[in-house]
Amino acid sequence: MRDASCPGPMSRRAFLRLGTLALGGLALPQFMAARASQTSRPTSVILFWMWGGPSQFETFDPKPDAPVEYRGPFRPIRTTVPGMDVCELFPRLAEQGQRLALVRSLHHTMSSHNDGSIEVLTGKTPTVPDPTSTARSDHPDFGMIASRSRGLRPDGLPQYVGIPTQPFMTRPTYLGLNHQAFVAGDPSAAGYRPPHLGLTGGVTVEQFASRRRLLANFDQLRRDMDAHGRLEGTDRLREAAFQLLSNPQVAHAFDLGREDGRVRDRYGRHLWGQSCLLARRLAEAGAGVITVDALAPVQNQRIYFSWDDHADAQPGWDLAEGMRWRAPFMDQALSALIADVHDRGLDRDILILALGEFGRTPRLTTLNGKLGRDHYPQAMSALVSGGGFRMGQVIGATNSRGEYPRERPLTPQDLLATVYRHLGIDPGHEFLDFTGRPIPILSAGQPLRDLG
Repeated sequence: MRDASCPGPMSRRAFLRLGTLALGGLALPQFMAARASQTSRPTSVILFWMWGGPSQFETFDPKPDAPVEYRGPFRPIRTTVPGMDVCELFPRLAEQGQRLALVRSLHHTMSSHNDGSIEVLTGKTPTVPDPTSTARSDHPDFGMIASRSRGLRPDGLPQYVGIPTQPFMTRPTYLGLNHQAFVAGDPSAAGYRPPHLGLTGGVTVEQFASRRRLLANFDQLRRDMDAHGRLEGTDRLREAAFQLLSNPQVAHAFDLGREDGRVRDRYGRHLWGQSCLLARRLAEAGAGVITVDALAPVQNQRIYFSWDDHADAQPGWDLAEGMRWRAPFMDQALSALIADVHDRGLDRDILILALGEFGRTPRLTTLNGKLGRDHYPQAMSALVSGGGFRMGQVIGATNSRGEYPRERPLTPQDLLATVYRHLGIDPGHEFLDFTGRPIPILSAGQPLRDLG
């Protein structure tokens, strides 16, 4: 069977198109991101990704004794752990102090959004900084690494899931497109159903099974045609797509309707609340990495799209107004997630992180009477919970004005080394890039010994 216009083996594009038609509208490339693994330790990581750069002063490293131009508009409040204060906007998280570890001494050098995100999510420092924040990664992020390292799960549950979407600046690059995140969509939407977990075009289960048998026959023909072996490995990926569609356990994990309404209310019936609840369900079911893309939810037509708290970030808004509106969503959702994971006895298996790509400048700026802080990678904070680690502590410290780490300077690579240890992945393992050069998962960084 040859293409008359192009003698020789059928092209890969033609094969994929024919394969899609044989499945009656099932778009296989969209399923290739639905990856999962079966490991000896069913560990998971949930990242509450605060893209835009949250201020350490207005979250986890308040400086009430600093000069007024540094300390900001909010007071600290005590948590249940002495010496572990947080911003007053997070009273529910303060009640979870015994279940938290606050890392206050993270730092790096990338001061633009995408470069900072690439540094934090991949552990690789961009070689040519991009001040326009349009860069895309040359290396995969830790969720993509987990997808590749932990392999396919027999039940088809995605290994790497992005809720409602995935970080946009990272790419699987030399690992292959099948290791990007499965994009789950907005779980707070009415009648939520994740994309691509159903059959398209009115195809029934019986028709699906019939077309699967047809495709098996087609595959044998394709193997005979593939003289150059360029399609090696696609059978296994297609099988993962079939499993994702046909296994009811996957649909169960995504079905928030199975949760008690009181639990859904506790998380909050908004984007971040239902995203965190879905993340817990997926982690409990065995997904390896789940990112909650914490772009601000919409309420009463008010939109504040990120944590980028310049004085002029959006017309009519400033740092104080943005935080007053944004923080309650996070406080409710993240505190509920932490409590739920611990109350269910999942805190050894599930590691929760909350951070962004950098911190904010110690000195406040003003513009037309509006407060703000600019990009500042030299000092940033992160919240950690679970993972079987020792909680109820503060790790590291910045100086009195929050300008730089004063105790226990740490890097994103150290935090990622901790993540990989939890996931059972050797950070020294190497993958081959497109040129055949071996690239280690991490070239630097040590797991945080403070966490035990």
